[in-house]
Amino acid sequence: MKLATLRDGTRDGRLVVVSADLKRCTPAGTVAGTLQHALDDWAAAEPGLRQIAEQLDLGMIAGEPFDPAESMAPLPRAFQWADGSAYVNHVELVRKARGAEMPETFWTDPLMYQGGSDSFIGPCDPVLVADEAYGIDMEAEIAVIVDDVPMGASPELAAGSIRLIMLVNDVSLRNLIPAELAKGFGFFHAKPSTAFSPVAVTPDELGAAWDGHRVSLPLLTALNGEPFGKPRADVDMTFDFPTLIAHAARTRPLCAGTIVGSGTVSNKLDGGPGKPVSEGGAGYSCIAEIRMVETINEGAPRTGFLTFGDRVRIEMTDADGHSIFGAIDQEIAKYSAPGAN
Repeated sequence: MKLATLRDGTRDGRLVVVSADLKRCTPAGTVAGTLQHALDDWAAAEPGLRQIAEQLDLGMIAGEPFDPAESMAPLPRAFQWADGSAYVNHVELVRKARGAEMPETFWTDPLMYQGGSDSFIGPCDPVLVADEAYGIDMEAEIAVIVDDVPMGASPELAAGSIRLIMLVNDVSLRNLIPAELAKGFGFFHAKPSTAFSPVAVTPDELGAAWDGHRVSLPLLTALNGEPFGKPRADVDMTFDFPTLIAHAARTRPLCAGTIVGSGTVSNKLDGGPGKPVSEGGAGYSCIAEIRMVETINEGAPRTGFLTFGDRVRIEMTDADGHSIFGAIDQEIAKYSAPGAN
């Protein structure tokens, strides 16, 4: 089952069920008006939503054309957005890039930060940034939306809470990170609004590519129409989703609709940093990694961060090449504050 949220002039949009081929959609209002409404009582909402999805796919409901450009994030705002760093290779590389050593505990204790969840970006909306000097970067990730998770839940219990899966562009402002982290209080300005895929899908939509813990497919990132990354999401994932969820719930319960991210998908190559796609490698899911690899290999980075007018596309396809979540397809654009000249 695939679910999306279309703009309707309200903060939370209107929930629609999307056909398996992503071509048509139909309102889900007879079951739930918004995705959060559905998640608040998933046991009651899911059967009705699945019935609509089945009728849509069988042609019993004509539906309307599905336009990702009219989509908000599947959850336009969420009670909580907790992003982990499941791919420790990525953590190691970006820490090296800012001259920070990586403690050994990072291989056994997940990193996680709590991001802003009140203003997510639609999948085709521009990424608005005030200044290119901030060091604009994309981060291609996978995220899950969970049901209620009790405090202290085990990974086994947490696994049963996963309701939906999405793709993520966790925008980062790299040049703001060092000064913020030096304060000892974590990210804030360096992590602006996050974007999500046009649809959120139930785990069964992934078939054999979902084992309850990881997604075993490549995550595809393109920059200005050129392949930038295609790392496999199941490779080098040190902490799986149940482990990340349990980590988030260690000292607090998670309410239905909490989003937990994987962190930037990152693959090693022969035990070391990966190669660019153009050189036959799996490439990267963010610019910070290729800059670090360039520094390791050449002594200095030569790839710049994103600039205004750049376009980022993040997508995942099944074994037959069909898009599963639709594409995050965004232009980097300059933001002007209200009242600015």
